[in-house]
Amino acid sequence: MFTGIISDIGRLVSRDGGRFVISSSYAPDTIALGASIACDGCCLTVVSVAPVDAGSLFAVDVSNETLSRTALGAWSRGRRINLERALRAGDELGGHIVTGHVDGVGEIEKSWLDGDSRRFTISVPPALAPYIASKGSVALNGISLTVNEVEDCRFGINIIPHTLTHTTLGERKPGDRVNLEVDIFARYVARLMEQRR
Repeated sequence: MFTGIISDIGRLVSRDGGRFVISSSYAPDTIALGASIACDGCCLTVVSVAPVDAGSLFAVDVSNETLSRTALGAWSRGRRINLERALRAGDELGGHIVTGHVDGVGEIEKSWLDGDSRRFTISVPPALAPYIASKGSVALNGISLTVNEVEDCRFGINIIPHTLTHTTLGERKPGDRVNLEVDIFARYVARLMEQRR
Protein backbone atom coordinates (compact mmCIF):
# COMPACT_ATOMS: atom_id res chain seq x y z
CA MET A 1 0.00 0.00 0.00
CA PHE A 2 1.23 3.48 -0.92
CA THR A 3 0.11 7.10 -0.73
CA GLY A 4 1.24 8.55 -4.05
CA ILE A 5 3.76 10.86 -2.35
CA ILE A 6 7.07 10.35 -4.16
CA SER A 7 10.04 9.93 -1.79
CA ASP A 8 12.88 9.57 -4.29
CA ILE A 9 13.68 9.71 -8.00
CA GLY A 10 15.63 6.67 -9.11
CA ARG A 11 17.27 5.84 -12.41
CA LEU A 12 17.16 2.69 -14.51
CA VAL A 13 20.73 1.39 -14.55
CA SER A 14 20.13 -1.73 -16.61
CA ARG A 15 17.52 -4.20 -17.79
CA ASP A 16 18.06 -7.78 -18.82
CA GLY A 17 14.82 -9.37 -19.91
CA GLY A 18 12.49 -8.85 -16.97
CA ARG A 19 15.26 -7.99 -14.47
CA PHE A 20 15.45 -4.22 -13.92
CA VAL A 21 18.22 -2.64 -11.81
CA ILE A 22 17.41 0.78 -10.36
CA SER A 23 19.59 3.25 -8.48
CA SER A 24 18.14 5.17 -5.55
CA SER A 25 19.21 7.33 -2.62
CA TYR A 26 17.62 4.87 -0.18
CA ALA A 27 20.13 3.43 2.28
CA PRO A 28 20.70 -0.22 1.36
CA ASP A 29 20.25 -1.44 4.93
CA THR A 30 16.70 -0.05 4.89
CA ILE A 31 15.62 -2.16 1.91
CA ALA A 32 14.71 -5.72 2.80
CA LEU A 33 14.65 -8.49 0.23
CA GLY A 34 11.02 -8.97 -0.70
CA ALA A 35 10.15 -5.34 0.08
CA SER A 36 7.67 -3.56 -2.16
CA ILE A 37 8.72 -0.35 -3.90
CA ALA A 38 6.42 1.54 -6.25
CA CYS A 39 8.34 2.37 -9.43
CA ASP A 40 6.41 4.93 -11.48
CA GLY A 41 3.36 3.66 -9.62
CA CYS A 42 3.93 -0.05 -10.26
CA CYS A 43 4.41 -2.11 -7.10
CA LEU A 44 7.52 -4.25 -7.62
CA THR A 45 9.32 -6.68 -5.32
CA VAL A 46 12.99 -6.18 -4.47
CA VAL A 47 14.99 -9.32 -5.29
CA SER A 48 18.49 -7.97 -4.58
CA VAL A 49 20.07 -4.86 -3.12
CA ALA A 50 23.63 -3.52 -3.10
CA PRO A 51 25.26 -0.41 -1.66
CA VAL A 52 26.68 2.35 -3.86
CA ASP A 53 28.27 5.68 -2.93
CA ALA A 54 25.08 7.72 -3.23
CA GLY A 55 22.65 5.12 -1.85
CA SER A 56 21.73 1.75 -3.29
CA LEU A 57 21.08 -0.35 -6.35
CA PHE A 58 18.07 -2.63 -6.13
CA ALA A 59 16.79 -5.17 -8.63
CA VAL A 60 13.20 -6.11 -9.40
CA ASP A 61 11.71 -8.74 -11.67
CA VAL A 62 9.04 -7.47 -14.06
CA SER A 63 6.68 -10.10 -15.46
CA ASN A 64 5.28 -10.18 -18.99
CA GLU A 65 1.86 -9.45 -17.46
CA THR A 66 3.20 -6.26 -15.90
CA LEU A 67 4.97 -5.26 -19.11
CA SER A 68 1.74 -5.72 -21.06
CA ARG A 69 -0.39 -3.64 -18.69
CA THR A 70 1.98 -0.78 -17.86
CA ALA A 71 4.37 1.62 -19.59
CA LEU A 72 7.45 -0.20 -18.20
CA GLY A 73 8.13 -2.02 -21.47
CA ALA A 74 9.28 1.24 -23.07
CA TRP A 75 11.79 2.05 -20.34
CA SER A 76 15.40 2.39 -21.42
CA ARG A 77 18.64 2.79 -19.52
CA GLY A 78 18.96 6.18 -17.82
CA ARG A 79 15.23 6.76 -17.41
CA ARG A 80 14.34 8.64 -14.22
CA ILE A 81 11.71 6.85 -12.13
CA ASN A 82 9.36 8.02 -9.37
CA LEU A 83 9.92 5.85 -6.28
CA GLU A 84 7.86 5.35 -3.14
CA ARG A 85 8.43 2.95 -0.26
CA ALA A 86 5.50 0.94 1.06
CA LEU A 87 3.32 2.62 3.68
CA ARG A 88 4.03 1.60 7.28
CA ALA A 89 1.59 1.70 10.18
CA GLY A 90 1.66 5.19 11.67
CA ASP A 91 2.93 6.91 8.51
CA GLU A 92 1.19 10.08 7.40
CA LEU A 93 -1.31 9.56 4.58
CA GLY A 94 -0.52 12.71 2.62
CA GLY A 95 -1.91 11.65 -0.76
CA HIS A 96 -4.58 8.98 -1.16
CA ILE A 97 -4.69 5.17 -0.91
CA VAL A 98 -2.66 3.77 -3.81
CA THR A 99 -2.23 0.02 -4.26
CA GLY A 100 0.54 0.03 -6.86
CA HIS A 101 -1.62 -2.15 -9.12
CA VAL A 102 -1.67 -0.18 -12.36
CA ASP A 103 -5.11 -0.24 -14.01
CA GLY A 104 -3.97 0.84 -17.45
CA VAL A 105 -1.93 3.26 -19.48
CA GLY A 106 -2.96 6.81 -20.28
CA GLU A 107 -1.46 9.17 -22.83
CA ILE A 108 -0.59 12.83 -22.41
CA GLU A 109 -2.46 14.71 -25.14
CA LYS A 110 -1.66 18.31 -24.19
CA SER A 111 0.67 20.16 -21.82
CA TRP A 112 0.84 23.90 -21.24
CA LEU A 113 1.93 26.45 -18.66
CA ASP A 114 -0.70 28.03 -16.42
CA GLY A 115 1.07 30.63 -14.28
CA ASP A 116 3.72 28.78 -12.24
CA SER A 117 1.92 25.47 -12.71
CA ARG A 118 1.67 23.13 -15.67
CA ARG A 119 -1.58 21.66 -16.94
CA PHE A 120 -1.99 18.33 -18.68
CA THR A 121 -4.80 16.65 -20.57
CA ILE A 122 -4.65 12.86 -20.33
CA SER A 123 -6.58 10.37 -22.46
CA VAL A 124 -7.51 7.05 -20.88
CA PRO A 125 -8.90 3.71 -22.08
CA PRO A 126 -12.73 3.82 -22.25
CA ALA A 127 -13.04 1.05 -19.65
CA LEU A 128 -11.32 3.25 -17.03
CA ALA A 129 -13.06 6.54 -17.81
CA PRO A 130 -16.11 5.86 -15.55
CA TYR A 131 -13.81 5.63 -12.49
CA ILE A 132 -12.40 9.14 -12.95
CA ALA A 133 -14.34 12.05 -11.46
CA SER A 134 -13.79 15.78 -11.19
CA LYS A 135 -12.05 16.57 -7.89
CA GLY A 136 -11.44 12.87 -7.35
CA SER A 137 -8.01 11.23 -7.05
CA VAL A 138 -5.85 9.39 -9.57
CA ALA A 139 -2.25 8.21 -9.53
CA LEU A 140 -0.14 8.97 -12.60
CA ASN A 141 3.29 7.32 -12.63
CA GLY A 142 2.77 6.82 -8.90
CA ILE A 143 1.94 10.46 -8.12
CA SER A 144 -1.24 11.22 -6.17
CA LEU A 145 -3.11 13.89 -8.12
CA THR A 146 -6.47 15.65 -8.05
CA VAL A 147 -8.56 15.60 -11.22
CA ASN A 148 -9.58 19.07 -12.41
CA GLU A 149 -12.13 18.21 -15.07
CA VAL A 150 -13.38 15.19 -17.01
CA GLU A 151 -14.73 14.97 -20.55
CA ASP A 152 -15.49 11.58 -22.05
CA CYS A 153 -12.20 9.61 -22.02
CA ARG A 154 -10.04 12.61 -21.10
CA PHE A 155 -9.28 14.40 -17.89
CA GLY A 156 -7.25 17.42 -16.86
CA ILE A 157 -4.80 17.93 -14.02
CA ASN A 158 -2.90 20.94 -12.70
CA ILE A 159 0.64 20.32 -11.45
CA ILE A 160 2.10 22.75 -8.92
CA PRO A 161 5.80 23.73 -9.01
CA HIS A 162 6.72 21.50 -6.03
CA THR A 163 5.36 18.41 -7.79
CA LEU A 164 7.07 19.38 -11.04
CA THR A 165 10.47 19.57 -9.33
CA HIS A 166 10.10 16.60 -6.93
CA THR A 167 8.78 14.07 -9.46
CA THR A 168 9.44 13.24 -13.11
CA LEU A 169 6.11 14.64 -14.31
CA GLY A 170 7.75 17.87 -15.46
CA GLU A 171 9.74 15.79 -17.97
CA ARG A 172 6.67 14.26 -19.57
CA LYS A 173 5.35 15.65 -22.86
CA PRO A 174 2.47 15.06 -25.30
CA GLY A 175 2.58 11.54 -26.70
CA ASP A 176 4.16 10.07 -23.55
CA ARG A 177 2.40 7.11 -21.97
CA VAL A 178 1.84 7.12 -18.20
CA ASN A 179 0.85 4.45 -15.69
CA LEU A 180 -2.66 5.11 -14.39
CA GLU A 181 -4.28 3.84 -11.22
CA VAL A 182 -7.83 4.94 -10.53
CA ASP A 183 -9.12 5.57 -7.03
CA ILE A 184 -9.73 2.21 -5.34
CA PHE A 185 -12.89 3.56 -3.67
CA ALA A 186 -14.35 4.43 -7.09
CA ARG A 187 -13.86 0.80 -8.09
CA TYR A 188 -15.67 -0.49 -4.99
CA VAL A 189 -18.56 1.93 -5.45
CA ALA A 190 -18.91 0.87 -9.09
CA ARG A 191 -18.90 -2.79 -8.06
CA LEU A 192 -21.60 -2.20 -5.48
CA MET A 193 -23.74 -0.39 -8.03
CA GLU A 194 -23.35 -3.33 -10.44
CA GLN A 195 -24.58 -5.76 -7.78
CA ARG A 196 -27.70 -3.67 -7.14
CA ARG A 197 -28.79 -3.75 -10.76
